[in-house]
Amino acid sequence: MQEIYNNYMKILNNINDIKNKNNIDYEVKLLAVSKTKPITDMYQLKDNNINFFGENYVQELVSKYEADNELKFHMIGHLQTNKVKYIVDKVSMIESVDSLKLAKEIDKESKKKNLISNILLEVNVACEESKFGFKLNEVKDIIDELTTLSNINVCGLMTSAPYTNTPEDNKVYFNLLKKLYDEIKEENDSFKNNINFNTLSMGMSNDYKEAIECGSTEIRVGTDIFGARNYNKD
Repeated sequence: MQEIYNNYMKILNNINDIKNKNNIDYEVKLLAVSKTKPITDMYQLKDNNINFFGENYVQELVSKYEADNELKFHMIGHLQTNKVKYIVDKVSMIESVDSLKLAKEIDKESKKKNLISNILLEVNVACEESKFGFKLNEVKDIIDELTTLSNINVCGLMTSAPYTNTPEDNKVYFNLLKKLYDEIKEENDSFKNNINFNTLSMGMSNDYKEAIECGSTEIRVGTDIFGARNYNKD
């Protein structure tokens, strides 16, 4: 059975079709979101040289890493500061940095382990009460604060747009974040420091087409790859 691998390849083909139709010439990465899914499902991808996964929960991520430390992870779920120490050396990127306090904790724990952590700033573009993240007008001030931290590398921005039956509606949020991303990238190109924007993570199973059309460089897809989830495991 290669259903999961086939699903992944189908989405890759969709990405290429969207890029061709919109004359997009940069890479759009596909992050397979494996939360609540067993390692046996993930191995359908790993066995085909696809080895980057998004996880939402610290305990699950650590458990999977300890079962197979060849697996590569992005942390994409809400991260409490007291759990940072468990994952900084087990992830390639923390995409869900939603407070200055959390960024400083990642920097501190990374320094202890003599490593530099790649992070994205999570932006709650739609100002949904149920979601974490900075407001659009807070991000540039936060960027200024982060330039003083030596053990993090700020790689860009991430958002989760509202779930909707009309994904086209989310383009307003994607376009707002792309505009901010471009502004910050341009403003920081002159001095670099630890602000090295190369990732705009937006778009999931429901709205990745619209996100790519608006400039996303990474989409995070779970259901369309692994199938529906059993949240009784949460």
